[in-house]
Amino acid sequence: MNMKRLQNLNFSLILFIGLFVNWVCLAQVKDHDIIDFNLWKFGSQRAELAPINHIDLSFLFKVSPTFYLAGGGNDLANGWWYSHMNVEPLAYYQFQVYYKAKNVEEENRCILARILWFDNAGNQINRAEYPFTSKNKIEGWNEIKQAYQVPKGVTNAKIELVYRWDADGEVHFGGFSLHKNDDPGKRLVRLATVNHRPQNSSGTDENLEQFGALVEQAAKQHADIVCLPEGMTMVGTDLDYVSASESVPGPSTDFLGQIARKNNMYIVAGIMEKKGEAVFNAAVLIDRNGDVAGLYHKASLPREEIDGGVTPGDSLPVFETDFGKIGIMICWDVTFPEVARTLTAKGAEIIFLPIWGGYLTLAKARALENQVYLVSSSYDMESAIFDQEGEIIKEATDDNPVTVVEVDLNDRKYWPWLGDFKNRIPREMPSKKALRLE
Repeated sequence: MNMKRLQNLNFSLILFIGLFVNWVCLAQVKDHDIIDFNLWKFGSQRAELAPINHIDLSFLFKVSPTFYLAGGGNDLANGWWYSHMNVEPLAYYQFQVYYKAKNVEEENRCILARILWFDNAGNQINRAEYPFTSKNKIEGWNEIKQAYQVPKGVTNAKIELVYRWDADGEVHFGGFSLHKNDDPGKRLVRLATVNHRPQNSSGTDENLEQFGALVEQAAKQHADIVCLPEGMTMVGTDLDYVSASESVPGPSTDFLGQIARKNNMYIVAGIMEKKGEAVFNAAVLIDRNGDVAGLYHKASLPREEIDGGVTPGDSLPVFETDFGKIGIMICWDVTFPEVARTLTAKGAEIIFLPIWGGYLTLAKARALENQVYLVSSSYDMESAIFDQEGEIIKEATDDNPVTVVEVDLNDRKYWPWLGDFKNRIPREMPSKKALRLE
């Protein structure tokens, strides 16, 4: 075989392998993931604001080109790729898109998707939707994803993939899809809180017995999760922050774990944790199996706890449960809007608040301003379950120390003049630059 025929054979083999690999990749891409770029256009409020934009054929999401937007040195940059798509009124749709960003300081403000609903006459129906940017990633791509029911009378959805307000940054959008989905139905959870203050207790064990009996009452009302107050193992005893502290897992979490496992429920409880030389004001999440599924260290310490030798936590975790994502604040945390704001931005749908005492108005504000359910358990403040408007749904009292409320986490709060305020918040809040202390 001569050299030329050998080269041709090698070229044919390489071409065949390339086509085969491409075919395999395409076979893994669903029909609704294939983007018709002819249906997309670029838009901006004014020509002076337009960011750099093009379809990037070399930067791929899976096997597909991506939408590129960049500041290009312009702090005023604000523009989007958009497309109009037919939808069915009252049908359910799943929105999804991914992005990769570079040199973007505030991604939640600067990178977003928007959906606008229109009827047959071209009239906009309802307020714009801002799908949630989740913490889920696929091979380094950030996910923006949310399910919607199309409003009554709507036949067309305008999709916008937006980049704005960062001169140095750039973003690639890929993997867009908007496809019909099944009715997600309700996502019900039964929330419980306890109102109880031990008096003249002999110690931690007696406190645990008293609170354990109340948790059993919540279990009889089929609670999925119950909130107990701050420092439940020391209140009413002669213990202080340090002497009440213990390891986690430890005796108190073992006791609560037995009750949780027996009743197939979650428990949130405030205890003092000893870890090495540090003492933390902590809250534990016990799961239905009785295991410690989450641990939060109070981040905002009042001077009394600082003087008592307590160390502040340095993270605001969000925990997965079988009904949704939850966050935990402890007492003084409620004073600072940043704590609840961060938990909500991380996906918390319910915030639990073990609290010694405080201002009811602050608890209401944290629920209202973040559009989340909040559950407080307290000694000197209301122990209650708050709705997404910050109103008390039901309160536990001295006469009725355990209360349980069922809520639907799929029931979105929609304000007539604001729309879905919860998902607007991170898109429209002040920039870090504006909030910077000079």
